[in-house]
Amino acid sequence: MTQQLPVQTLQPMIRVLSDEQVRAIHYATLEILAKTGVEMQDPQGRELLLEAGAWESNGRIKIPENLVTDAIACAPSRIPMYDRLGNLTMPLELGKVFFGSGSDTTFTLDVKTGERRRTMAQDVEDIAHLCDALENMDFIMSMGNPSDVPPDDLYIHEFIRMIRGSVKPIVYTAKNRADMEDIYRIAVAVASDEEALREKPFLLLYAEPISPLLIPEESLQKLTFCAEKGIPASYPPSPNTGGGGPITLAGALALGNAECLVGLIISQLIRPGTPFLYGMNTAAMDMKSTIVSYGSPEWPLGMMAQMDLARYYNLPAWSAGGASDSKVVDAQAGIEMTFSILTNFLARATLVHDVGYIEYGSTSSMEALVIADEIIRMTRFLVDGVAVNETTLALDAIARVRPGAGFLADDHTLDNWKWAQWRPALIDRNRYDRWVKLGRKDMFTRANERAREILEEHQVPPLPEEAEGAIAEVLAERAAAGG
Repeated sequence: MTQQLPVQTLQPMIRVLSDEQVRAIHYATLEILAKTGVEMQDPQGRELLLEAGAWESNGRIKIPENLVTDAIACAPSRIPMYDRLGNLTMPLELGKVFFGSGSDTTFTLDVKTGERRRTMAQDVEDIAHLCDALENMDFIMSMGNPSDVPPDDLYIHEFIRMIRGSVKPIVYTAKNRADMEDIYRIAVAVASDEEALREKPFLLLYAEPISPLLIPEESLQKLTFCAEKGIPASYPPSPNTGGGGPITLAGALALGNAECLVGLIISQLIRPGTPFLYGMNTAAMDMKSTIVSYGSPEWPLGMMAQMDLARYYNLPAWSAGGASDSKVVDAQAGIEMTFSILTNFLARATLVHDVGYIEYGSTSSMEALVIADEIIRMTRFLVDGVAVNETTLALDAIARVRPGAGFLADDHTLDNWKWAQWRPALIDRNRYDRWVKLGRKDMFTRANERAREILEEHQVPPLPEEAEGAIAEVLAERAAAGG
């Protein structure tokens, strides 16, 4: 008699911290908050904390454990993110993994000439357009600070270009509260009204404290604006080892955890239950070049560790991956992108940004995005695990095969090959003669051609007239103020 087999598939997953290590980092975090404290430059944040039971000593705000535990208990464990058409496409919750581009690079690789040049506003829209078509890019970030717009209006132009270029959820940055108000005004026009935006948010703020232990006024005001409006935000610090954080990863994690939790506490004091994405950036500052390395193994190791903390708190978490320190899209870029994409999948990081960065976060590359999309698709197949059931065991096919004959023409192969095997879209598996006939194209060339094809052929639904009207008003008001 055949044994009844389970249908649930075990999906491979890795954790790097033991329960004891997680608790040790958590307790270290509590000590940093209560004994060392943070410098709070925002008056509203200072008053909120003091009224809730924090105290001030030697110019630092000291935060007791109960404020930490209360904030963690209040924060939602799931943040549903929608596209701008109202479809739920990115439910941020533990166990699910989503990838997207990064923000605020100075340079880009021109997709037509290959030149490394300053980023322009059209590049932001073009990269959003590209990501809109790439199946494994789940959200959009600007991928550049455009050099051809007024510096004071930089983030407004980025946001406008992103929502014109894609319908996917947007993770955005802003300079100050004034930027937040204008971005919110445009987003409300896209959603139709404020209530609709709260019910189906398609944007998530990315703001940062300054490591170590500095909470700037402008930074926190952006976070408090989101809490007041009830829309999602993240507040990941960057305690890069040897730079903003201790040289040791455990120390950087404890420090970053403390800084992030200050943002969580503030958001929950303003509006309990406000959606907050937990997390931090723990890259390594290279001791030789002093760059913050986007391809170092320390960063994905830190991200994996912070996911163990996120599970301890039951909060979805910020992460980074799919980036490289290489100055060109070459073998080094492929190694570093693959390493961080795989580790993020294995750790089940929730929201993974910075895909498509090269030159340690200074330059964006459409080709890197296209290649990373293929890497993500390949890795997703791997982490889906091995299905074991009546169909996959193929006992009937094995029983009828003639020894030495193979399964190529068997009905089981014909019925199941489309889903049973991973099929490449960009990776080349042609025989040598056909590869030569097709032009001897390497991976970069194929990625470049794919990017240019998408920009030419992919169509993005336009914004509603009300949104374009709001954009025109915002830009007109800023132009008048600047004049």
